[in-house]
Amino acid sequence: MEISLKYLPGGRAAAGRNRMAQSDLDLKEMALKEDLKFYFMNPCEKYRARRQIPWKLALQILKILMVTTQLIFFGLSNQLVVSFKEENTIAFKHLFLKGYSGVDEDDYSCSIYTQQDAYDSIFYVINQYRQLKNISLGTLGYEHEGSGLKICKQQYKKGAMLPSNDTLNIDVSTETECIFLKPQELDGKKAELKLNSSFFNLEFYRLIQVEISFKLKGIALQTIHARELPDCYAFQNTITFNNRAHSGKIKIYLDSDTDIQECKDWHVFSSVLQKNTQYILVFDGFVILSCFASLILCTRSIVLALRLQKRFVNFFLEKYKRHVCHADRLEFINGWYVLVIISDVMTIIGSILKMEIKAKNLTSYDVCSILLGTSTLFVWVGVIRYLGYFQTYNVLILTMQASLPKVLRFCCCAGMIYLGYTFCGWIVLGPYHEKKYQQSGFPVTDLHEFLKDHGNVGYRKEQTSMPFICCCRRQQSDDNLILIN
Repeated sequence: MEISLKYLPGGRAAAGRNRMAQSDLDLKEMALKEDLKFYFMNPCEKYRARRQIPWKLALQILKILMVTTQLIFFGLSNQLVVSFKEENTIAFKHLFLKGYSGVDEDDYSCSIYTQQDAYDSIFYVINQYRQLKNISLGTLGYEHEGSGLKICKQQYKKGAMLPSNDTLNIDVSTETECIFLKPQELDGKKAELKLNSSFFNLEFYRLIQVEISFKLKGIALQTIHARELPDCYAFQNTITFNNRAHSGKIKIYLDSDTDIQECKDWHVFSSVLQKNTQYILVFDGFVILSCFASLILCTRSIVLALRLQKRFVNFFLEKYKRHVCHADRLEFINGWYVLVIISDVMTIIGSILKMEIKAKNLTSYDVCSILLGTSTLFVWVGVIRYLGYFQTYNVLILTMQASLPKVLRFCCCAGMIYLGYTFCGWIVLGPYHEKKYQQSGFPVTDLHEFLKDHGNVGYRKEQTSMPFICCCRRQQSDDNLILIN
């Protein structure tokens, strides 16, 4: 026989407590559903629901404009730095390499084939270094009064070689001998004594390489035309005469390592330069403030999302007596916010470096380029999130998300095939690859040579009265650009 709870002692109180607990749970569920629904809305829906102004959206749009403008300004400045380095490297090759044609032969600058050419090239470097201030067109100078040329030769130890008798007797261990020449010593009689010393008597059959190193300094004045303060540069130049192959061909390399240094004492009298520098510094300050505000807002959103996740997990455990799966937990972590936070941190650090570079307190152009370039990439990638609010773009984005794992697996498989083909082609066909190229980069063939040699035949100079034929005629300079498949 069943007895109702209301007739038992304390039955009514227990039933009331159960009803109250159930009502509290229902209220929690309704509030949680409202918060979850609001959390997964887009900014426009949030504004229509609770009149919440989309500050993050407006700030991201503003940040895109400011960060892109900042990157353009820094890119133009960095372009001047890179062009100054490259132009000075080319100038060094023309100044210190005898017979340099203006185009590198391969991975080396030029080559020599006789002993006399080797001596002439070495002494040519010494002579050009001695009269650098009189022949150079740039703002170049010696590092300091004690600087100079360091010439080192590396060679095998004493031995004998008779190719006619197929006889070789040589010690493969190497020895290095160096000599140091200062600019002041190259003008007097001491220079003749040093240049005529036994150091320059080269035994080519055991010579491995001759290395000439020197350091120069220069100032980039072209930045003044871009309304920027000039930079000071230090060029560590190394000229290497490579005879390791002993094939009768000595390859000459010129390596120039450029280091941007702070100008110790400079005075530029121009109010325009100072005002332009101040304006850019103020603009960089606004970029830092906007990124810092975006960083705070996105961090706050992630913290609120984690709290909402904790509420959902506790409610699920309380009502349904089971834990929320890991995939559902990750739904609360917005990856776009994480991307924006990373972008903001990189932009703030890069902007601080840019301000220091602009004020000529630092010279870390490469680090600043990496930070600003990567942060701008992340900012523009973050725009995809807002495109997903439109139905047409949302379908495309969801398709990309679903197909990304398969695309990556396909790339891995295709990469294996490509690597195998590359190694096979390198070992089978690489040694026989034709390395003869024109300056334009096109391979020289018999047809190209024929057209080039016979490009000035008489019928090309004949004029015609038919205008459409004139329009169809090909330019003479284009004859050597024909490609035959």
